[in-house]
Amino acid sequence: MIKNEKDPLVWELLETEHAIHDEWIDLRISSYRFPDGKVYAPFYTYSRKDDVVVVASDEEGRYICVKQYRQGIGKVTTEFPAGGIELQDVSLEDALAAAKRELLEETGYVSDEWKYMMKIAANATICDNYEYLFIAKNCRKVAGQSLDVTEFVNVERYTSQELEQLIAMGEFQQAMHITAWLLSQRQ
Repeated sequence: MIKNEKDPLVWELLETEHAIHDEWIDLRISSYRFPDGKVYAPFYTYSRKDDVVVVASDEEGRYICVKQYRQGIGKVTTEFPAGGIELQDVSLEDALAAAKRELLEETGYVSDEWKYMMKIAANATICDNYEYLFIAKNCRKVAGQSLDVTEFVNVERYTSQELEQLIAMGEFQQAMHITAWLLSQRQ
C-alpha cells in the first residue's frame, strides 16, 4: 500500500542555481540535505521536455523505424519514431497528439489504431522528464517526411526478428525505445 506521508528517504532541497536555462534544457546545480542530516553539493540535475516514443507497425506487420545520428554517443542508431511534447503540463491527450505528429513528421505514416502503454521516467537519477510510450498498428504511408531543421532521418522497416537482432548487436541503443519494444511485445 502506498502512503501519502512524507517518505523518510526524501532528500531536502536546500539551494538551486540554474547553470543553463533555455528552451532545450534547464541544468541545475543543487545542494541537498540527506536523510541522515548531511549536506551534499554539488548535485547536477536537468529538465527537458517530456517525449513520446511510438512502436509503429505497418499493414504488413513490419516495424517502422528511423535511423539518425545521435551526438551523445557519436553514432547513427536505429530507433522508433519519437520526439518532444511542446507543453509543460502534459495530459495523455497531449501526448497522443504529439505521438501522432511525430510519426507523421518523421516517417510520413499515420494510424487509426493507437494504444497507450505507459508513462515512464526517462532517467530518474538526474532528469525530471517523462516518456509516453505508444503502439500504433496498421500504419499507412500518406505523406513524405516533414523534418525539423536539426533532423536528418532515414525511414526503415523491420520484422520483429530483425529488430531483436539490431538490439542484440547494439545498433538499436535508445534505452526508452528498447523499453517500449519490450512492453509492446507483452501486449
